[in-house]
Amino acid sequence: MFVAQPTTAAGGGATVVTAGGTTNGAGEGAGTNGGAAGSYVIQGGYMLGSGGSSSSSGSAAGNSQNYSHTARASPATVQWLLDNYETAEGVSLPRSTLYCHYLLHCQEQKLEPVNAASFGKLIRSVFMGLRTRRLGTRGNSKYHYYGLRIKAGSSLLRLMEDQQHLAMRQQPFSQKQRLKPVHKVEGMTNGTAAGAGQQQQQQQGSGHVDISTQVQQYQQFLDASRALPEFPEIDLQGKSLPEGIELEHIKSFQLLYREHCEAILDVMVNLQFTLVETLWKTFWRFSQMIVLHRQSEKRLPKSCLVLLCKYEPVLRWSRDCDNSLYQGLVEILIPDVLRPIPSALTQAIRNFAKSLESWLTNAMMNIPEEMVRIKVTSANAFAQTLRRYTSLNHLAQAARAVLQNTAQINQMLSDLNRVDFANVQEQASWVCRCEDRVVQRLEQDFKLTLQQQNSLEQWAAWLDGVVSQVLKPYQQSPAFPKAAKLFLLKWSFYSSMVIRDLTLRSAASFGSFHLIRLLYDEYMYYLIEHRVAQAKGETPIAVMGEVSTYTDPEILAVFPSHCCKTNARPPTTVTAVSKWSLKGTAVCLCAERTVSGV
Repeated sequence: MFVAQPTTAAGGGATVVTAGGTTNGAGEGAGTNGGAAGSYVIQGGYMLGSGGSSSSSGSAAGNSQNYSHTARASPATVQWLLDNYETAEGVSLPRSTLYCHYLLHCQEQKLEPVNAASFGKLIRSVFMGLRTRRLGTRGNSKYHYYGLRIKAGSSLLRLMEDQQHLAMRQQPFSQKQRLKPVHKVEGMTNGTAAGAGQQQQQQQGSGHVDISTQVQQYQQFLDASRALPEFPEIDLQGKSLPEGIELEHIKSFQLLYREHCEAILDVMVNLQFTLVETLWKTFWRFSQMIVLHRQSEKRLPKSCLVLLCKYEPVLRWSRDCDNSLYQGLVEILIPDVLRPIPSALTQAIRNFAKSLESWLTNAMMNIPEEMVRIKVTSANAFAQTLRRYTSLNHLAQAARAVLQNTAQINQMLSDLNRVDFANVQEQASWVCRCEDRVVQRLEQDFKLTLQQQNSLEQWAAWLDGVVSQVLKPYQQSPAFPKAAKLFLLKWSFYSSMVIRDLTLRSAASFGSFHLIRLLYDEYMYYLIEHRVAQAKGETPIAVMGEVSTYTDPEILAVFPSHCCKTNARPPTTVTAVSKWSLKGTAVCLCAERTVSGV
């Protein structure tokens, strides 16, 4: 890379940087040697491309109006882009993948990364003429840079392959058969093939290709080492077997269900979310074509499967297995709710959570209602947990920036010292009956922790200590869950009183306090959820599943004699419907439309 003397061609004393060529002082960077590589103008810490194959002082001046909109970039970053990427016809590269590579580069070089939007402007400045396309199936499409790929000799390709092989070698023997990401199609190296082949991929779900690429980038944010927990034996509790069912059928169901759950775990580890619907349809024999399920039919005929779906011991066992499976999946996808997670990964998880219920109900069209209710309840708890944890993670990263800002912390302390805590306690105690000494101690600890400018992890440890201290008298007591939930309500009410006082005083740091309050309320919910689950000897998913489904005869009575999409029986439960729905609309179990006039 050759750095020329400052030139007036770019305006304001810019410096022309040419990769693989030479330039003169007038800014004419595209000589006979530099025409292929192109030149890039750095002005006041900003970098642009001044042209493609031909670059003159006139073109540099013509592009000067865009200088202020270009992201800050070091020459090392420009060279890194040129070393690892190249333009090519007929391929594309996901924008999220490129940005992930950039973040890794900044981490290695100890550089401060720019945001995704600014990085996009940098890419277009270095590689002139790039186009953007949105590829993938509806609901799973991603933006791609069309005409860009990773160079064949780039270390990024080798790194991705090494990480994949290392992850597979480190897995326990029981997980060696986990599904690998979708294989690349012929002619596709590191981009998505274009033309007719690309259209075929989109029709078959090219989102799988994107996700397969992402898992190699995001493997470090997952905990793929977790194995599926052992499932207990089905406890018949002395109940007689249904007519036509033998013990061999129950054993076959157990084995098939275990294999089914392992397959779900496999595709989740590889972030192939859309394959979950296919696995559900395969297990529950969604299609009437028996030939598609020949092996399953030999092991357990569909007629026996339907009978077992009405058998209470099997229903109870399926619920327990699902709770264990989903809890494990949560801990794989979000092993630490406070650890920074790329926004592309959290968005993919949230999109997956939104689709869970509709996928499951569609796959179980011809399955008895008893089993559908059990499955949907656990799936809803799983989806709700994923949504809450990703939201908590998003809040944590936003709050981390506030807690690391000395000026904001000092302003928060100044505003907090003006709050009339005596008045707050007087009003809150009428509702919460909080002890004065407990409230005063929490106030002092909060101010001290804020003054020490502790990290987010230290704040989390403080909140955990508060929960342990308050709930200590209820340990090993049946009243523990109720006391824990009551404390959560008191915490939320008291914090809202403090926020109200800050609002009335027009505190300059109100925005910071509001963000911190949202985070602490969410994290307190997370802590209470896990404490209650521990006290009950259950998983948090199982605890949340207790309230994820609302059943009311008044609501169920309004549904027609068949489900909206299928000609099956009416649903026996309504999900995500609260009391106010009695005056408005209710959502049918098949999630295809609403029923008005409830």
